[in-house]
Amino acid sequence: MLQKLGFAPGFNKQVTETGAEGQWFDGDNVRFRYGTPEKIGGWSQLGSNKLTGAGRALHHFDNNAGVKYAAIGTNRLLYVYSGGTFYDITPIRVSITGVEFTSTSSSPTVTVTFPSPHGMVVDDIILFTGVTGLSGSTFTNATFEDVKFMATSVPTSTTITITMAANETGTPLSLSGDATGNPFYNIGPSQQLGGFGWGTASFGGTASGIATTTLSTALTDTTTTNIVVANSTAFPASGEIRIGTEDISYTNNNTGTGTLSGGARGVNGTTKATHSAGATVSNISAFVAWGQSSTDDVTLDPGLWVLDNFGTKLIALIYNGACFQWDSAPTNATATRATIIPNAPTASRHVLVSTPDRHLVFFGTETTVGDPTTQDDMFIRFSDQESIDQTDSYTVRAENTAGTQRLADGSKIMGAIKGRDAIYVWTDTALFLMRFVGAPFTFSFEQVGTNCGLFGKNACVEVDGSSYWMSENGFFTYDGQLKSMPCLVEDYVYDSVNDTSRDLINCGLNNLFGEINWFYCSENSDVVDRVVTYNYLDSSDKLPIWTTGSLARTAWQDSSVFNRPHATYYTTSDNNSFDVTGNTDGITIYYNQETGTDQINAGGVVTAIQANILSGDFDITQKRSNSGQTVGTPDLRGDGEYIMRISRFIPDFINQTGNTKVSFTTRMYPNSTPVTKDFSITSDTTFKSTRVRARSIALKIANTTSGEDWKLGTFRLDIAPGGMR
Repeated sequence: MLQKLGFAPGFNKQVTETGAEGQWFDGDNVRFRYGTPEKIGGWSQLGSNKLTGAGRALHHFDNNAGVKYAAIGTNRLLYVYSGGTFYDITPIRVSITGVEFTSTSSSPTVTVTFPSPHGMVVDDIILFTGVTGLSGSTFTNATFEDVKFMATSVPTSTTITITMAANETGTPLSLSGDATGNPFYNIGPSQQLGGFGWGTASFGGTASGIATTTLSTALTDTTTTNIVVANSTAFPASGEIRIGTEDISYTNNNTGTGTLSGGARGVNGTTKATHSAGATVSNISAFVAWGQSSTDDVTLDPGLWVLDNFGTKLIALIYNGACFQWDSAPTNATATRATIIPNAPTASRHVLVSTPDRHLVFFGTETTVGDPTTQDDMFIRFSDQESIDQTDSYTVRAENTAGTQRLADGSKIMGAIKGRDAIYVWTDTALFLMRFVGAPFTFSFEQVGTNCGLFGKNACVEVDGSSYWMSENGFFTYDGQLKSMPCLVEDYVYDSVNDTSRDLINCGLNNLFGEINWFYCSENSDVVDRVVTYNYLDSSDKLPIWTTGSLARTAWQDSSVFNRPHATYYTTSDNNSFDVTGNTDGITIYYNQETGTDQINAGGVVTAIQANILSGDFDITQKRSNSGQTVGTPDLRGDGEYIMRISRFIPDFINQTGNTKVSFTTRMYPNSTPVTKDFSITSDTTFKSTRVRARSIALKIANTTSGEDWKLGTFRLDIAPGGMR
């Protein structure tokens, strides 16, 4: 007899497949609309270029002339995208004239020599300008002029090596020519790296792969204050370093300036010594001997941007570093670079522009503006209203609205987002609301939640007056009341997430379909490779709709300025970025989401989106009379006492393009080896004979080929009991 087959929307991965009877259990690249599963939309590449490094931030805005911009921050560069073209607007840290080049016959390696310390580390990017005087070599003035290179190695404080695209086949360069070297600001590594724990140290030595840099300013044996190194991004916020045979402790790491401050010289029984500029500096934080456990749980911050706009000006903060501005208003805007905001804090964890009052707000910032050694992870500073770059913009006075506030609950501010009538501010333990109230206090601060801190700095979003976020203790929402969100995939997500890479989690709103996506790194990956999605439009407390999948996006921006969501994808398997010679840090592709049915990758290659959805097991029950006779219609969602026979099924798709694969997976018992039978369904298929027999059966819908699309309707099965054995 024919029976309709229906399942509750969303996945339930808190139980076994047998326990998920009447529900969907698993799937990939699917969503629910109006309670019905369907394949997600496709995507295509925006622009023809591959960007350097890992895309970590994305922000859309337009200027007064209506020109649309997408700002894209990778861990190496800052781009704006407009009119189908990418423009590099990365700020230059310093310009050093008198740079010379040395090459070696039959080698792609070129040594670059500076007249003064360059402050670069491996993988930093440098732009050469004003190149003259090169001749006879394979590498000419044009080879270097206005070209960016990634530093392959840093032998000394005044030299680096770069890797050319070809070998030297001419007369080798030997301290030849003259150029200006323009190193960019260091943003940080593409990955979030863990420190050294139990078993990672070697007996009598340090762990392999330990972070190193070079000393920028010489030290005497009496120096006790700031220690300036070429780059401290890969070093923990506080810890210990080793220079030569001396161990030195520090209490503050300003990654923006490479300054290690506080602490003491000659620790761990070592002796204070004199060290010259260019000496190797090694991180020995959490150094342990064999068989000992580390006393520190160290996680090294990845290279991140925080992006917003102050009118036509893009605001761009390097995570735990300086803040920059780029004005989109001039007609030649894309030919200019971002510049540091004068008089603003130089070391902050987060920044945003408050609305509608327009203050520039820094979180986890300096207690003394311009002194990165005073960075306080719980300290907030905001500018004068409508003023971000004046001499007194951040000076607290009775005549302006600039001010400060230190939060009390937590150890560090994790993130902040703008809401409808307040700014949501999370620490690692709590949620605060920051509201504009005007003079004399400017902002009020109210703690509205505890034990609900933010899991990663970008793991939050606001929509329609409610905030949603991922916490250490599960998923939460706040709409005037703090609520824990019921989630039937929670254990699956938290058991599989890479805890070390939590700052790589990014949360993106897709209002076209009422979805909130959390993209994260799975347990064995340091690159984003999974997503968990909540449907806020169709969900209720009793019926929350969650899905999981493999869609990997490192940054996401909703369709506010452009008519589709945009996102970035990062891969380490390709280093052929369009604008940096010698790139070894992977590439980012910029995507237009929710367009078509397929994925169109770099080079215009069209491939299928592998979408599928799997139900929990369903079985059959046969009613009995008082005398033990079977009566009535057999009922699905039974107790599994009877073997079920399915002789045919009638497919039903609300929308179907191309073929769709329908599969029945059968088991006699929950731990039995499953057997799967596949059926190809076209839009003309009226029914399929199945001859499937088992105690429990699961339904799977999938597609495998490009051009295929589907949205499930109501299937009907011709079922009958087949006995008890």
